[in-house]
Amino acid sequence: MSRAAPVLRLRGAAYTHPGGAGVRGLDFDILPGEAVALIGPNGAGKSTLLGGLLGLVPRTAGVVEYGGASHASIGMIGFLPQSAELDPDFPISLEQVVMQGRYRRLGLFRWPGRADREAVRAALDAVGLTELAPRRFGDLSGGQRQRGLLARALASEPSLLLLDEPFNGLDQQNRDALIETLRGLKARGVAVLVSTHDLELARVVCDTVVLVNGEQLAHGPVDEVLTLGNLQECFEGTEIEIDEHTLVVPGHEGY
Repeated sequence: MSRAAPVLRLRGAAYTHPGGAGVRGLDFDILPGEAVALIGPNGAGKSTLLGGLLGLVPRTAGVVEYGGASHASIGMIGFLPQSAELDPDFPISLEQVVMQGRYRRLGLFRWPGRADREAVRAALDAVGLTELAPRRFGDLSGGQRQRGLLARALASEPSLLLLDEPFNGLDQQNRDALIETLRGLKARGVAVLVSTHDLELARVVCDTVVLVNGEQLAHGPVDEVLTLGNLQECFEGTEIEIDEHTLVVPGHEGY
């Protein structure tokens, strides 16, 4: 059986902000149904890479292909940011928030049609929030709002999903729900790139890991890359310890 074509392919890629900060030496593939954990300290370039893939940070070296093309097609990439940009006091329902994920596909001067409403329902079902669709977004718990924003990212029916620290601030119930959602997306063939410091997420959901600190330091299967030696090199100059769930780096938060 032939190997599936990558959803995302990077070869010697670099992304650099106008001020000079960036990440380089990126060289890995993400296949359909594969989840890749992106791990590194603050300022390592994780968010820079995600922004670059979204077209928000200039690529300054190398080759990046999206399903064999040099640019991502409309709706190909879904993105869950690290923090919600929606005002919880704004009078908008969860269903309306998720419908925002269809706007790029709709374009100007088009009202949502049957296909758009079905995509929204499918996205809400994927994150387990169908019954809360008419609720005001601001009335949901923090974990439910996070899952609602994930549903918004899924509404575009992406083949590549980018997640920036999706577990920050989630209680165990919402953590478990998110893990099951990601497993379901993988089973449907969605490729996932997740920036995280949560080793449990990497171990139970992800297939491979990319370690970065200004450049790519390692890439490979989770068990081969998430070693104490590799993590000490990645988080250089800082004493680290690893527990069951989290990479602990004293003096830092949110990697």
